[in-house]
Amino acid sequence: MFQKLLFIFLLLSSSGSFAQSNDGQVMMQMRDGKIYFDNTYTLEADLKKEDLFNKALNWFKNSFPYPDKNISIADSTKGEINGTGIFKIITSNSGHYYWIRFAINIIVHNATYELKAFDFYEKPVESGISNEYSKIEYRWWDFRQGKPWSAEDKILFKGLDEDINSMLLTLEEKMSK
Repeated sequence: MFQKLLFIFLLLSSSGSFAQSNDGQVMMQMRDGKIYFDNTYTLEADLKKEDLFNKALNWFKNSFPYPDKNISIADSTKGEINGTGIFKIITSNSGHYYWIRFAINIIVHNATYELKAFDFYEKPVESGISNEYSKIEYRWWDFRQGKPWSAEDKILFKGLDEDINSMLLTLEEKMSK
């Protein structure tokens, strides 16, 4: 009986940290109703903070080829890197795309690191639409409620999910080498 209750508790408590669209194909980590990735990784015990910091810094410099990326803090003593990442997500054959800009925080220690990605903003690039950055949460909320703003929303959120997962994987690969 206890195991059944524990299973139900774990199932219900884990559902609050992820959200998905009504078709079950797009998953995002969330916190307080906002897209928020917070992942901690444990690596081999002999990996030192200084080496991990340099790997993370090099990864950041090479991971976002677009001009809006920046590193605002690179403190090797604290093992902390803060900056802005950016993705370009193409949503149509006619050339529409979105810039997705977000904050990144990486903290390294001996044999571990934590990556947070948060404060996501979207900027559509197509004629007839304001080309300003705005928080993506309103669009994401409506999409999850079955009320997409555009026919391209599914492609946008699928692209964001794929880019985030690829980003997490490439950092993990870099850090574990």
